[in-house]
Amino acid sequence: MAPRLSPEDIRNLRAEKAPSRARDFAHSNGITEAELVAAYVGHGTTAIAAHPDGLMPFVKEMGEVMALTRNESCVHERVGVYSDYRSGEIAAIVLDPEIDLRIFPSHWVHGFAVEEQGEKGPKRSIQIFDAAGDAVHKIYLREASDVSAWDRMVPALALPAQSGVLDLQPRKPVEGPKGETAQRDELRAAWGRMTDTHQFLGMVKGLKMNRLGANRVVGAPHAVPLALDAVTRTLELASARKVPVMIFVGNMGCIQIHGGPVDRIVPMGPWINVLDPRFDMHLRTDHVAEVWLVRKPTRTGEAVSVEAFDKDGMLILQIFGYRKDTPAEPWNELAASLPVLEEVPA
Repeated sequence: MAPRLSPEDIRNLRAEKAPSRARDFAHSNGITEAELVAAYVGHGTTAIAAHPDGLMPFVKEMGEVMALTRNESCVHERVGVYSDYRSGEIAAIVLDPEIDLRIFPSHWVHGFAVEEQGEKGPKRSIQIFDAAGDAVHKIYLREASDVSAWDRMVPALALPAQSGVLDLQPRKPVEGPKGETAQRDELRAAWGRMTDTHQFLGMVKGLKMNRLGANRVVGAPHAVPLALDAVTRTLELASARKVPVMIFVGNMGCIQIHGGPVDRIVPMGPWINVLDPRFDMHLRTDHVAEVWLVRKPTRTGEAVSVEAFDKDGMLILQIFGYRKDTPAEPWNELAASLPVLEEVPA
């Protein structure tokens, strides 16, 4: 095994190579993105306490910022204000009309306040990583942000030991689809008893399944496999028909949600992009291995979603209809029009 690069080695490599995205540079040099960021501690970057309870009061004071949450296949960027943070030991939330997050604090392990020089002056961001060094959530200040709140945050949250070397844990492998066809009747019965979408994960866990495994086992009408281009088709139809949607993108530490219309849908190579004034999304369509149309009963009517998974069985994104003060029929009709696969994945 090759020795780990030192912070100085990382900085020198970064200076020698042509500019590239941080994530791409880290992957190509066998390090984590967190190690790349940590290498600049003392060089414009400050290691800070990562827990959201300490961060969020300062972020709220910063006003308008850009929130970014991603996984290996999809990036979700939303402009807004962290106006309503609610703490929780297992799960915390931010509830704002634009910044809508589900936060899992145990995965907020390594935090950094990053200040870099850009063409138009300093670029400031808060970057949070999990125990393995993978990005969980990032917050970018904008021209309208209150920099004085940043200036208060950095010394208040700075760690006593400012080290460029991280103690990282091995990355946990993605759990593949888990479910037994012998339990199909039991799953269908439990599925039909749901009254809220939040009951779903507890239900499948109780049956020793997971999300993708349950989709494969339960069958129509609860879960129907779609063609691989169904996500692109969903975005294009939502734009053309002016159907508002909710788009969930996340990782183990954070889920970020866009609620509202999508307008400008732009393909670029393997990417399908939403490029709207206050919401951007970038999806690697070549990472999509399965897409499902999923229907769950709730007290207020059926919740219909389009769900995409990668080759390892990891959930990439979910798209629901936007239900707040919006009739369900346009979304349900859109979803029902998507191309269906004839065979369920094995």
